[in-house]
Amino acid sequence: MISLTVNGSPHQIDADPATPLLYVLRDELALNGAKYGCGLGQCGSCTVVVDGEAVLSCMVPIMLLEGREITTIEGLGTIDEPGPLQEAFIELQAAQCGYCIPGMMMSAHALLRRNAQPPSEEEIREALATNLCRCGTHMRILAAIRRAGELMRAASLPATDQGRAG
Repeated sequence: MISLTVNGSPHQIDADPATPLLYVLRDELALNGAKYGCGLGQCGSCTVVVDGEAVLSCMVPIMLLEGREITTIEGLGTIDEPGPLQEAFIELQAAQCGYCIPGMMMSAHALLRRNAQPPSEEEIREALATNLCRCGTHMRILAAIRRAGELMRAASLPATDQGRAG
């Protein structure tokens, strides 16, 4: 048994320790946001956040994750209460087919945890370097990540500073 903490909830996983995290998330925990894309760590569709860093879940065996905090797209918000990143992607209609979006959002989530100022376009592009998309909504994705940074910054300011956010 391996103990994993996913989206703040503890789980006991009875699987081969070499099993990639992606398969445990999808098959054992029914968290289907992380997608199987290439299975080689080259497309980013399976990206999740582990201890604040974006990782390719198809490449990380669960034996390396005991005692670490794993966050998936499902941990960012709900349909009724989307998180700032989800809210920004919805507001700016930043998804087309949607297959790469969970991975993009998780890479962006890791970036925004480090820098919600909002980050520069260069910082966003660097954070998304491992995420591939063929649909052509890159400009909207970049704008949505900047917007999410603005939303996060505004939410962290005292009420008297709200007018100066962004």
